[in-house]
Amino acid sequence: MHSCPTVKLPNHLNNETPITLRDSRKDKVVVVVGATGAGKSRLSIDLATRFNGEVINSDKIQVYKGLDVIANKVAADERRGVPHHLLGFVDPDDDFTADDFVRHASLAAASIASRGRLPIVAGGSLSFVKALALGRAGACEFHFLWVDVAMRVLRTVLSRRVDKMVELGLVEEARGFYAPGGDYGRGIRRAVGVPELDEFFRTEAEGVADDGSREELLAAAIDEIKANTHELAYRQVEKIMRLPEDLGVELLRLDATTVFEANNEDAAEEWKKVVLEPSTKALSRFL
Repeated sequence: MHSCPTVKLPNHLNNETPITLRDSRKDKVVVVVGATGAGKSRLSIDLATRFNGEVINSDKIQVYKGLDVIANKVAADERRGVPHHLLGFVDPDDDFTADDFVRHASLAAASIASRGRLPIVAGGSLSFVKALALGRAGACEFHFLWVDVAMRVLRTVLSRRVDKMVELGLVEEARGFYAPGGDYGRGIRRAVGVPELDEFFRTEAEGVADDGSREELLAAAIDEIKANTHELAYRQVEKIMRLPEDLGVELLRLDATTVFEANNEDAAEEWKKVVLEPSTKALSRFL
């Protein structure tokens, strides 16, 4: 029998009064959703450090081994000691389905809860999230947090992120998964950032383009990656907005737009004010 963990909230949230979490915590799961690039991983780690939690990845590309840059996997040194589950454990060519996710995520959540810790599901694949919530209906109580960013701001954030990925080796990483006539409809090759480079790699392999043409093809591929990333974010938001109707749940929307509009010095404080504090208060009530 695990003792009930005690979580001490920041002074400005609870006047230094510790909150003792009930045993019923073992039946509760927190789900963090949001468009790609909105800050889901950041919030899940923040909450895990405050509520003795562990993170279960629900991104359908991040479950695969490889493509750490393209899939934007949270690096080990950025996890702040928080255990992460279902991250980079599936063979790249396997077809990991929603049913597979429900099975693995359920086992992970049960293991986390058995140790008196809080399961926090975080990722952008809403089909996985919906399957888990429907599959565990009646067995768990879910609390949904939505990290949202105005699309006019997020588009700029995502374009800059792609540029940063290119600097970090996106092209070389994708080259490792190029295969003439490869199937981009299954496994890790579905990831935005891989199919878009197919023509560039093909002409490179065939040696039919000069340096100037290759540069043009690469620039076009990067532009396509940005456009498809923007489109992915739009689709994710549309699916998130349907969750209340699809699952009969409430979403706590946390508007992080001002965080990305702030300068570097003010961004951390803005994150605390508009995202972390409201979510911490909500989870304290939930637990």
